[in-house]
Amino acid sequence: MRLTYSHFLLPLLSNLAFAREITFPPVAAYQQNPIREFGGIDISTGSAFSGLTTFANLPHVHCLAEEGKEVEKFDIAILGAPFDTGVTARPGARFGPGGIRQGSRRIAPDAAWSIYTGQNVFLDWAKIVDCGDAPLTFLDNTVALQQLDKAHKVISGRETNASEYSIPRIVTLGGDHTTTLPALRSTYEQWGQVSVIHFDSHIDTWDPTVLGGGLSHYAGVNHGTFLHIAHEEGLIRNTSIHAGIRAPVIRRKGDVRNDARCGFKIIKARDIDRIGTDGVIELLRARVAGSRVYISVDIDVLDPAFAPGTGTAEVGGWTTRELLTILDGLSGMDVVGADVVEVAPIYDNPGEITVLAAAEVVHSLLALMVQQPVKA
Repeated sequence: MRLTYSHFLLPLLSNLAFAREITFPPVAAYQQNPIREFGGIDISTGSAFSGLTTFANLPHVHCLAEEGKEVEKFDIAILGAPFDTGVTARPGARFGPGGIRQGSRRIAPDAAWSIYTGQNVFLDWAKIVDCGDAPLTFLDNTVALQQLDKAHKVISGRETNASEYSIPRIVTLGGDHTTTLPALRSTYEQWGQVSVIHFDSHIDTWDPTVLGGGLSHYAGVNHGTFLHIAHEEGLIRNTSIHAGIRAPVIRRKGDVRNDARCGFKIIKARDIDRIGTDGVIELLRARVAGSRVYISVDIDVLDPAFAPGTGTAEVGGWTTRELLTILDGLSGMDVVGADVVEVAPIYDNPGEITVLAAAEVVHSLLALMVQQPVKA
Protein backbone atom coordinates (compact mmCIF):
# COMPACT_ATOMS: atom_id res chain seq x y z
CA MET A 1 0.00 0.00 0.00
CA ARG A 2 1.28 3.43 -0.89
CA LEU A 3 1.57 5.64 2.20
CA THR A 4 0.61 9.26 1.82
CA TYR A 5 1.15 12.32 4.03
CA SER A 6 -2.46 12.00 5.27
CA HIS A 7 -1.72 8.57 6.74
CA PHE A 8 0.63 10.26 9.23
CA LEU A 9 -1.24 13.53 9.71
CA LEU A 10 -4.70 12.17 10.50
CA PRO A 11 -3.63 10.01 13.51
CA LEU A 12 -1.60 12.96 14.88
CA LEU A 13 -4.59 15.30 14.63
CA SER A 14 -6.78 12.64 16.22
CA ASN A 15 -4.39 12.38 19.20
CA LEU A 16 -4.29 16.13 19.60
CA ALA A 17 -8.07 16.32 19.64
CA PHE A 18 -8.19 13.95 22.58
CA ALA A 19 -5.06 15.30 24.39
CA ARG A 20 -5.44 15.28 28.14
CA GLU A 21 -5.70 18.75 29.67
CA ILE A 22 -3.23 19.03 32.53
CA THR A 23 -4.74 20.42 35.70
CA PHE A 24 -2.22 21.99 38.06
CA PRO A 25 -2.86 21.77 41.80
CA PRO A 26 -3.09 24.96 43.86
CA VAL A 27 0.28 26.61 44.42
CA ALA A 28 1.80 25.68 47.78
CA ALA A 29 4.39 27.52 49.89
CA TYR A 30 4.15 31.21 50.70
CA GLN A 31 1.33 32.80 48.75
CA GLN A 32 0.67 36.50 48.49
CA ASN A 33 -2.29 38.29 47.06
CA PRO A 34 -1.49 38.60 43.36
CA ILE A 35 -0.92 42.10 42.08
CA ARG A 36 -2.56 41.19 38.78
CA GLU A 37 -4.04 38.04 37.33
CA PHE A 38 -4.02 37.00 33.71
CA GLY A 39 -6.88 34.64 32.97
CA GLY A 40 -6.78 33.36 36.55
CA ILE A 41 -3.03 32.63 36.42
CA ASP A 42 -0.88 34.65 38.83
CA ILE A 43 2.37 35.69 37.14
CA SER A 44 3.27 38.42 39.61
CA THR A 45 4.20 36.58 42.79
CA GLY A 46 5.41 33.31 44.19
CA SER A 47 9.03 32.97 43.07
CA ALA A 48 12.36 34.11 44.46
CA PHE A 49 13.85 33.66 40.99
CA SER A 50 11.87 36.25 39.07
CA GLY A 51 12.18 39.99 38.68
CA LEU A 52 15.05 42.09 39.99
CA THR A 53 17.47 40.40 42.36
CA THR A 54 17.39 42.42 45.56
CA PHE A 55 18.89 41.50 48.91
CA ALA A 56 16.62 38.93 50.59
CA ASN A 57 13.88 39.70 48.04
CA LEU A 58 13.31 43.07 49.70
CA PRO A 59 11.57 45.89 47.83
CA HIS A 60 13.78 48.06 45.64
CA VAL A 61 13.64 51.81 46.23
CA HIS A 62 15.35 54.40 44.03
CA CYS A 63 17.01 56.07 47.01
CA LEU A 64 19.29 58.17 44.78
CA ALA A 65 16.49 59.84 42.86
CA GLU A 66 17.15 63.45 41.94
CA GLU A 67 15.95 66.35 44.06
CA GLY A 68 12.24 67.00 43.89
CA LYS A 69 11.36 63.36 43.25
CA GLU A 70 9.33 61.64 45.94
CA VAL A 71 11.20 58.69 47.48
CA GLU A 72 9.55 55.96 49.50
CA LYS A 73 10.46 56.20 53.18
CA PHE A 74 12.69 53.60 54.82
CA ASP A 75 14.60 53.00 58.06
CA ILE A 76 17.48 50.76 56.96
CA ALA A 77 18.97 50.78 53.47
CA ILE A 78 21.03 48.20 51.63
CA LEU A 79 23.49 49.95 49.29
CA GLY A 80 25.87 48.27 46.85
CA ALA A 81 29.35 49.71 46.28
CA PRO A 82 30.76 48.06 43.11
CA PHE A 83 34.36 49.23 43.48
CA ASP A 84 37.58 47.19 43.46
CA THR A 85 40.36 49.39 42.12
CA GLY A 86 41.78 49.98 45.59
CA VAL A 87 42.94 46.38 46.00
CA THR A 88 46.54 45.25 46.44
CA ALA A 89 45.83 41.63 45.47
CA ARG A 90 43.18 40.01 43.29
CA PRO A 91 40.44 42.25 41.82
CA GLY A 92 36.82 41.16 41.42
CA ALA A 93 35.01 42.67 44.42
CA ARG A 94 33.15 45.10 42.16
CA PHE A 95 30.87 42.13 41.56
CA GLY A 96 30.46 41.58 45.30
CA PRO A 97 27.12 43.41 45.69
CA GLY A 98 25.52 41.27 42.99
CA GLY A 99 27.09 38.15 44.47
CA ILE A 100 25.80 38.86 47.96
CA ARG A 101 22.31 39.48 46.60
CA GLN A 102 22.55 36.20 44.70
CA GLY A 103 23.54 34.47 47.94
CA SER A 104 20.50 35.95 49.69
CA ARG A 105 17.87 34.68 47.25
CA ARG A 106 16.93 31.86 49.62
CA ILE A 107 15.93 34.45 52.25
CA ALA A 108 12.27 35.46 52.03
CA PRO A 109 11.01 38.24 54.34
CA ASP A 110 7.85 36.28 55.17
CA ALA A 111 9.84 33.17 56.09
CA ALA A 112 12.88 34.50 57.95
CA TRP A 113 12.10 33.68 61.58
CA SER A 114 15.34 32.94 63.41
CA ILE A 115 15.51 29.54 65.07
CA TYR A 116 17.90 31.09 67.62
CA THR A 117 16.09 34.30 68.58
CA GLY A 118 12.56 33.79 67.32
CA GLN A 119 12.88 37.15 65.57
CA ASN A 120 12.12 38.08 61.99
CA VAL A 121 14.08 41.26 61.30
CA PHE A 122 12.13 41.95 58.12
CA LEU A 123 8.74 41.98 59.87
CA ASP A 124 9.73 44.10 62.86
CA TRP A 125 9.46 47.89 63.31
CA ALA A 126 12.06 48.84 60.68
CA LYS A 127 11.30 49.19 57.00
CA ILE A 128 14.31 47.69 55.19
CA VAL A 129 14.83 48.32 51.47
CA ASP A 130 17.43 47.68 48.80
CA CYS A 131 18.63 50.91 47.18
CA GLY A 132 20.57 49.11 44.46
CA ASP A 133 24.17 50.05 43.67
CA ALA A 134 25.77 53.46 43.77
CA PRO A 135 26.81 54.42 40.21
CA LEU A 136 30.60 54.48 40.50
CA THR A 137 33.09 55.08 37.72
CA PHE A 138 35.70 52.38 37.27
CA LEU A 139 38.18 54.75 35.62
CA ASP A 140 39.11 57.09 38.47
CA ASN A 141 39.31 56.06 42.12
CA THR A 142 39.10 59.61 43.43
CA VAL A 143 35.90 60.35 41.52
CA ALA A 144 34.40 56.95 42.40
CA LEU A 145 34.95 57.51 46.12
CA GLN A 146 33.46 61.00 45.83
CA GLN A 147 30.43 59.44 44.15
CA LEU A 148 30.13 56.97 47.00
CA ASP A 149 30.51 59.80 49.53
CA LYS A 150 27.59 61.56 47.86
CA ALA A 151 25.45 58.41 47.65
CA HIS A 152 25.86 57.78 51.39
CA LYS A 153 25.10 61.42 52.18
CA VAL A 154 21.90 61.40 50.11
CA ILE A 155 20.61 58.11 51.53
CA SER A 156 21.40 58.91 55.17
CA GLY A 157 19.67 62.26 54.69
CA ARG A 158 16.37 60.72 53.58
CA GLU A 159 13.26 60.80 55.72
CA THR A 160 12.68 57.67 57.77
CA ASN A 161 9.53 55.60 57.93
CA ALA A 162 9.64 55.41 61.75
CA SER A 163 9.45 59.07 62.78
CA GLU A 164 10.99 58.55 66.24
CA TYR A 165 14.23 57.27 64.64
CA SER A 166 14.95 60.06 62.20
CA ILE A 167 18.24 58.98 60.57
CA PRO A 168 18.27 56.00 58.18
CA ARG A 169 21.05 53.51 58.75
CA ILE A 170 22.95 51.88 55.89
CA VAL A 171 24.42 48.42 55.35
CA THR A 172 26.89 48.61 52.48
CA LEU A 173 27.64 45.66 50.22
CA GLY A 174 31.23 45.99 48.95
CA GLY A 175 33.27 46.32 46.90
CA ASP A 176 36.77 46.31 48.26
CA HIS A 177 37.43 47.61 51.76
CA THR A 178 38.24 51.12 50.55
CA THR A 179 34.46 51.60 50.33
CA THR A 180 34.27 51.70 54.13
CA LEU A 181 35.93 55.15 54.13
CA PRO A 182 32.98 56.97 52.49
CA ALA A 183 30.62 55.05 54.79
CA LEU A 184 32.54 56.23 57.86
CA ARG A 185 32.50 59.81 56.57
CA SER A 186 28.73 59.65 56.17
CA THR A 187 28.32 58.02 59.58
CA TYR A 188 30.41 60.76 61.20
CA GLU A 189 28.26 63.49 59.63
CA GLN A 190 25.09 61.97 61.06
CA TRP A 191 26.24 60.38 64.32
CA GLY A 192 29.65 61.79 65.22
CA GLN A 193 32.70 59.66 66.01
CA VAL A 194 32.13 55.93 66.21
CA SER A 195 33.99 52.93 67.57
CA VAL A 196 34.80 50.53 64.75
CA ILE A 197 34.54 46.78 65.21
CA HIS A 198 36.61 45.52 62.31
CA PHE A 199 36.39 41.83 61.39
CA ASP A 200 39.30 41.06 59.08
CA SER A 201 42.45 39.04 58.62
CA HIS A 202 44.41 42.28 57.96
CA ILE A 203 44.79 45.33 60.18
CA ASP A 204 44.02 47.88 57.39
CA THR A 205 45.62 50.75 59.34
CA TRP A 206 48.77 50.88 57.24
CA ASP A 207 50.28 54.28 56.71
CA PRO A 208 49.69 55.30 53.06
CA THR A 209 53.43 55.83 52.66
CA VAL A 210 53.95 52.18 53.61
CA LEU A 211 51.08 50.55 51.68
CA GLY A 212 51.11 52.65 48.57
CA GLY A 213 54.80 53.28 48.58
CA GLY A 214 54.52 57.02 48.78
CA LEU A 215 54.04 57.05 44.99
CA SER A 216 51.16 59.50 45.16
CA HIS A 217 48.26 60.57 47.31
CA TYR A 218 46.06 58.61 44.89
CA ALA A 219 47.99 55.37 45.42
CA GLY A 220 47.91 55.79 49.19
CA VAL A 221 44.11 55.53 49.40
CA ASN A 222 43.42 51.82 49.22
CA HIS A 223 41.84 48.88 51.00
CA GLY A 224 44.72 48.57 53.46
CA THR A 225 44.99 52.23 54.51
CA PHE A 226 41.39 53.39 54.88
CA LEU A 227 41.31 53.01 58.69
CA HIS A 228 44.53 55.03 59.01
CA ILE A 229 42.90 57.75 56.89
CA ALA A 230 39.66 57.55 58.92
CA HIS A 231 41.72 58.11 62.08
CA GLU A 232 43.52 61.07 60.50
CA GLU A 233 40.17 62.59 59.50
CA GLY A 234 38.86 62.22 63.06
CA LEU A 235 36.02 59.91 62.06
CA ILE A 236 36.63 57.14 64.59
CA ARG A 237 37.22 56.84 68.31
CA ASN A 238 40.29 55.47 70.03
CA THR A 239 38.06 52.67 71.33
CA SER A 240 38.09 50.63 68.12
CA ILE A 241 39.07 46.99 67.74
CA HIS A 242 40.06 44.38 65.16
CA ALA A 243 38.87 40.78 65.34
CA GLY A 244 40.24 37.76 63.46
CA ILE A 245 43.64 39.25 62.57
CA ARG A 246 46.23 36.78 61.28
CA ALA A 247 47.92 38.24 58.17
CA PRO A 248 51.57 39.33 58.35
CA VAL A 249 52.50 42.99 58.69
CA ILE A 250 54.96 44.91 56.53
CA ARG A 251 57.05 46.45 59.32
CA ARG A 252 57.88 44.15 62.24
CA LYS A 253 57.01 46.67 64.98
CA GLY A 254 56.08 49.89 63.22
CA ASP A 255 52.77 48.67 61.83
CA VAL A 256 51.54 47.43 65.20
CA ARG A 257 52.58 50.69 66.89
CA ASN A 258 50.80 52.68 64.19
CA ASP A 259 47.72 50.50 64.60
CA ALA A 260 47.54 51.36 68.31
CA ARG A 261 48.04 55.05 67.46
CA CYS A 262 45.00 54.79 65.17
CA GLY A 263 42.93 53.69 68.17
CA PHE A 264 42.77 49.92 67.72
CA LYS A 265 43.31 46.86 69.84
CA ILE A 266 43.75 43.45 68.23
CA ILE A 267 42.01 40.11 68.73
CA LYS A 268 44.02 37.58 66.75
CA ALA A 269 42.38 34.72 64.90
CA ARG A 270 43.92 32.02 67.12
CA ASP A 271 42.75 33.75 70.31
CA ILE A 272 39.41 32.06 69.72
CA ASP A 273 41.09 28.70 70.43
CA ARG A 274 41.97 29.91 73.91
CA ILE A 275 39.00 32.09 74.93
CA GLY A 276 36.22 30.83 72.65
CA THR A 277 33.45 32.87 71.05
CA ASP A 278 32.19 34.06 74.45
CA GLY A 279 35.62 35.47 75.24
CA VAL A 280 35.78 37.28 71.90
CA ILE A 281 32.31 38.75 72.46
CA GLU A 282 33.28 39.93 75.94
CA LEU A 283 36.42 41.69 74.66
CA LEU A 284 34.52 43.39 71.85
CA ARG A 285 31.72 44.59 74.10
CA ALA A 286 34.12 45.92 76.73
CA ARG A 287 36.20 47.81 74.16
CA VAL A 288 33.31 49.75 72.56
CA ALA A 289 31.10 50.12 75.63
CA GLY A 290 29.20 53.39 75.84
CA SER A 291 29.78 54.43 72.22
CA ARG A 292 28.03 54.22 68.92
CA VAL A 293 29.43 51.47 66.75
CA TYR A 294 30.23 50.84 63.10
CA ILE A 295 30.78 47.17 62.19
CA SER A 296 32.87 46.34 59.14
CA VAL A 297 33.15 42.71 58.05
CA ASP A 298 35.80 41.77 55.52
CA ILE A 299 34.71 38.33 54.39
CA ASP A 300 38.35 37.18 54.54
CA VAL A 301 37.99 37.07 58.34
CA LEU A 302 36.65 33.62 57.48
CA ASP A 303 39.06 30.84 56.57
CA PRO A 304 39.32 30.22 52.80
CA ALA A 305 37.62 26.88 53.45
CA PHE A 306 34.47 28.88 54.23
CA ALA A 307 35.05 31.93 52.00
CA PRO A 308 37.36 31.29 49.04
CA GLY A 309 35.69 34.06 47.04
CA THR A 310 37.83 36.97 48.19
CA GLY A 311 40.81 38.91 46.90
CA THR A 312 43.36 38.45 49.70
CA ALA A 313 42.61 35.10 51.32
CA GLU A 314 44.56 34.17 54.47
CA VAL A 315 44.55 30.64 55.90
CA GLY A 316 43.83 29.97 59.55
CA GLY A 317 40.63 31.99 59.86
CA TRP A 318 37.33 31.57 61.64
CA THR A 319 34.40 29.41 60.62
CA THR A 320 31.15 30.92 59.41
CA ARG A 321 29.38 29.58 62.50
CA GLU A 322 31.91 31.24 64.82
CA LEU A 323 31.53 34.61 63.12
CA LEU A 324 27.72 34.47 63.19
CA THR A 325 27.78 33.51 66.87
CA ILE A 326 30.03 36.46 67.68
CA LEU A 327 27.84 38.87 65.71
CA ASP A 328 24.72 37.66 67.49
CA GLY A 329 26.55 38.22 70.78
CA LEU A 330 26.80 41.95 70.05
CA SER A 331 23.06 42.47 70.48
CA GLY A 332 22.16 45.66 72.31
CA MET A 333 24.91 47.82 70.82
CA ASP A 334 24.09 51.12 69.11
CA VAL A 335 25.10 49.97 65.63
CA VAL A 336 24.73 52.99 63.35
CA GLY A 337 26.34 51.59 60.21
CA ALA A 338 27.82 48.39 58.83
CA ASP A 339 29.24 46.73 55.76
CA VAL A 340 30.31 43.40 54.29
CA VAL A 341 33.19 43.80 51.86
CA GLU A 342 35.83 42.03 49.75
CA VAL A 343 33.41 39.45 48.34
CA ALA A 344 34.78 38.47 44.91
CA PRO A 345 32.41 35.90 43.41
CA ILE A 346 34.80 34.92 40.60
CA TYR A 347 36.93 33.02 43.14
CA ASP A 348 33.97 31.32 44.80
CA ASN A 349 33.23 27.65 44.19
CA PRO A 350 30.16 26.25 42.40
CA GLY A 351 28.41 25.85 45.76
CA GLU A 352 28.58 29.65 46.23
CA ILE A 353 29.71 29.25 49.83
CA THR A 354 31.25 32.72 50.05
CA VAL A 355 28.19 34.62 48.86
CA LEU A 356 25.92 32.47 51.03
CA ALA A 357 28.07 33.28 54.06
CA ALA A 358 28.19 36.98 53.19
CA ALA A 359 24.41 37.14 52.82
CA GLU A 360 23.92 35.59 56.23
CA VAL A 361 26.40 38.04 57.76
CA VAL A 362 24.34 40.91 56.31
CA HIS A 363 21.25 39.29 57.81
CA SER A 364 22.95 39.27 61.23
CA LEU A 365 23.98 42.92 60.89
CA LEU A 366 20.41 43.88 60.06
CA ALA A 367 19.27 41.98 63.15
CA LEU A 368 21.61 44.05 65.36
CA MET A 369 20.17 47.26 63.91
CA VAL A 370 16.57 46.18 64.32
CA GLN A 371 17.10 44.89 67.86
CA GLN A 372 18.57 48.24 68.93
CA PRO A 373 16.91 51.32 67.40
CA VAL A 374 19.10 54.42 67.73
CA LYS A 375 17.77 57.95 68.12
CA ALA A 376 19.59 60.90 66.60
